[in-house]
Amino acid sequence: MDPTLIFHGAAGTVTGSCLRITTGGAELLIDCGLFQGPKTIKALNWRPFPFEPRRIAAVVLTHAHIDHSGLIPRLAREGFAGPVVATEATADLAAVMLPDSGYIQETEVERLNRRNAARGRPTVEPIYTRADAEACLALFRREPYRRWVDLPGGVRARFWNAGHLLGSASVELRLPRGDGGAASLLVSGDIGPGAKAFHDDPESPKGLDWLVVESTYGDRERDDPDAEGRRALLAAEVRAALDAGGNLVMPAFAVERTQELLHDLDVLMETGALPAVPVVIDSPLATEATATFRAHLKDLPEHTVPPESFLAGPNIRFTRSVEESKRLNKVTGGIIIVSASGMAEAGRIRHHLLNTLWRPQATILFTGYQAPGTLGRLLVDGAKAVTILGQEVAVRARIRMLDCYSGHADRRDLIAWVEARRPVRQGIFLVHGEDEARDSLASALAGFGTPVVLPELDSAYALPAQGPARPRGAAPRLAPEAAHARVDWHNERAALVLELRRRLEEAGDDAARARLLERVRAALES
Repeated sequence: MDPTLIFHGAAGTVTGSCLRITTGGAELLIDCGLFQGPKTIKALNWRPFPFEPRRIAAVVLTHAHIDHSGLIPRLAREGFAGPVVATEATADLAAVMLPDSGYIQETEVERLNRRNAARGRPTVEPIYTRADAEACLALFRREPYRRWVDLPGGVRARFWNAGHLLGSASVELRLPRGDGGAASLLVSGDIGPGAKAFHDDPESPKGLDWLVVESTYGDRERDDPDAEGRRALLAAEVRAALDAGGNLVMPAFAVERTQELLHDLDVLMETGALPAVPVVIDSPLATEATATFRAHLKDLPEHTVPPESFLAGPNIRFTRSVEESKRLNKVTGGIIIVSASGMAEAGRIRHHLLNTLWRPQATILFTGYQAPGTLGRLLVDGAKAVTILGQEVAVRARIRMLDCYSGHADRRDLIAWVEARRPVRQGIFLVHGEDEARDSLASALAGFGTPVVLPELDSAYALPAQGPARPRGAAPRLAPEAAHARVDWHNERAALVLELRRRLEEAGDDAARARLLERVRAALES
């Protein structure tokens, strides 16, 4: 029987990476990630898996980011018994990231349930708890790059450095077929752009039957500067923020992005390119991840390893408690606060934004991709008001975006990466991208002469010995238009409520407000 690929995430959207492979009588997953973005997409995290967790023989994890690893604790709680095969650094990062994810879900649900109780609504359960996450860590099995690993069902796999995150990997697989042969498949994972601060350039084999390729920036070409140019851009943003008189708040992914920013800020202050102002890391996860980076100095390219003060400059401070975090709200200028999450979807950053967004002298600087429907994306796209933790807040702060820290290859890099893998004999699947990004990359790759497939959520494809992939029947959990949506009705409702509130406040008198409300009621009744 031919191997089958089923795309249970990052298909028509950017998060929730999960590829199921059935072959040789076994079922395996490549990644099992959390969905992020609009609530309609995030609701998939609570819905039943579209497969039986007990039947999954192994998970091969490309890297530790939560949109690739974040549902492994739930998978294990529901019967998956392992192993989770990962590189050593990925396993170490997952050991801090997954428990942190469980803790955030517990605290977010606790806060939500308090509001639900006050509103007479039913309570909800977290997707999983910190204890669930800690329990699943026993399933992790560490493997080095470039060494073949035997997996159930006669599958063989090996890791190649993807250059995206500490420990990140592309996964090469040999999948047994019913005729006694084997199909070769390479799953890119997230591919780094090359010349990153802590990474060598991505590497992988060539001459494959099938590729599964990410397409996050498939429609965008960046002119990424070198390290000196990157620091100059950061220095300009920091100086402008400090000159404005308020705090600089930087939502940043706790793992790697925070460490890259710390390193560059440290260098800029040591060389006098920036004044020596406090840089506060307000994220327990970022604090633990920074320690993990220090422990893996041996894994970083020799030419990028800083001196013994690596990520520990004199101006860098780490908060240790909620009380320390709250005290930062009393400081209204002259400090840099780096806090997670990078898309402002959870964690302490939401409290800092609630305290800062309404201040005209403050600056919010984003340094990474913002998925559709996230708070970060709404702010970057120019929202005038947003709702955070159930409270409306006006957006008066300076909203800035610095894209030179991206951990993803751009369109030019992705095309070059696929070119270097040729010949790709039978097909290329594009995942992990919005519609415009996938369509643009697909158009560029069409010239290579290999069929390009854009899978939808839960779509399945048989991989024959010869010829293109054959679609197989599947029941999607979401219709394509819902899976692809950048915003959903929850986002639209929040925007409408804020707009109605603004119109009522700006109305000339109470009579005008009454007429506006009457028109709204009439529209609802019709």
